[in-house]
Amino acid sequence: MVHFPSVKKIHDLPTPSLVLDLERFESNLQKMSAFARTHRIALRPHTKTHKCVEIARRQVQEGAIGVCTATIAEAEVMIRGGLRGLLITGEMVGEPKISRLMRLVSNAPETMVVVDDVINAGDLQRAAESFGIKLAVMIDLDIGQNRTGVRPGEAAVQLAETIARSKNLELKGICAYAGHAAHVVGFEERRTASRRALTQALATRDLLVKQGHRVDILSGASTGTYNIDADIEGMTEMQSGSYVFMDVEYRKIGGAGGAMYEDFSPALCVLSTVIHRSGKKAIVDAGIKALATDRGFGPEVLGMSDVLYEFAGDEHGRLIVDNDRIRLGDRLRLIIPHCDPTVNLYDRFFCVRGEVVEAEWPIMERSGGPTYF
Repeated sequence: MVHFPSVKKIHDLPTPSLVLDLERFESNLQKMSAFARTHRIALRPHTKTHKCVEIARRQVQEGAIGVCTATIAEAEVMIRGGLRGLLITGEMVGEPKISRLMRLVSNAPETMVVVDDVINAGDLQRAAESFGIKLAVMIDLDIGQNRTGVRPGEAAVQLAETIARSKNLELKGICAYAGHAAHVVGFEERRTASRRALTQALATRDLLVKQGHRVDILSGASTGTYNIDADIEGMTEMQSGSYVFMDVEYRKIGGAGGAMYEDFSPALCVLSTVIHRSGKKAIVDAGIKALATDRGFGPEVLGMSDVLYEFAGDEHGRLIVDNDRIRLGDRLRLIIPHCDPTVNLYDRFFCVRGEVVEAEWPIMERSGGPTYF
């Protein structure tokens, strides 16, 4: 591993690098936490966005009751980092996932996991009995995303009855994440989509309660719908995660007050260097390997909304420039297209305040600690 000693300023960093603006990040944390307190709804943010123990700690310090993880590996990282109050939102099916889950719950018994199938519920029951533990479960409900989740209504009731007959499983509530509504463009259109989806969750909750099942938690809400779902009576907690960073995709969906979603500031960027300049073209050293390409658009240059980015290969990005503001050797911050998969490409965040690099935070414990200071 290459070492870069005595790095203290952002322009000393190698490029491309993942750079987190601490002032914007801290503002985002505070805004979401204040919103949750004002609306008297719990916040259990999703760590699949950042996969970083330090960020999760700061979310909890700002008032989050715990965190969500998408995978058992993320959950293990968070537990090792001292985080508690986890909800694992991906089904734990088969080995070695189930055994890893049991070992994790043995150390952090309050951890919850979703289930959407009676066969999986049986597997979890047998494993929990073997380990001598009680496993807290949430019914994962498909309310329109057409991914995982049991169908609302009677199918969910049948699953709840299976859980109730399982002495080592304890039903805590419903996980109803409407991911298909998170990026609907237009605030009113997004409100309609989210409420249509969550109506199914509320009806299923009422049906479960009528049948004698205890449903203490109704968990959902994305960064795109946080200020929609929090007003729905019966929602108990939000899973919003991307608010800490923001990305181009979220900025495009529009906010309650305009065509641009600006509730939270773009705090995460890929730092790049202009390595070629000619005519109306500038080439930066951040291409497909530096920025996730799962969307039909690229990044935005921070502070230069009139500059168009085009992917130009593994290591290159092409900027279409109509003026001379961008010069050879310039360092540019690129607002990432989609935060979650872009973060997954890196092993650390370089955390900056102004132009000063204050810290390095590892992603999924990959970096093995600071190497640039």
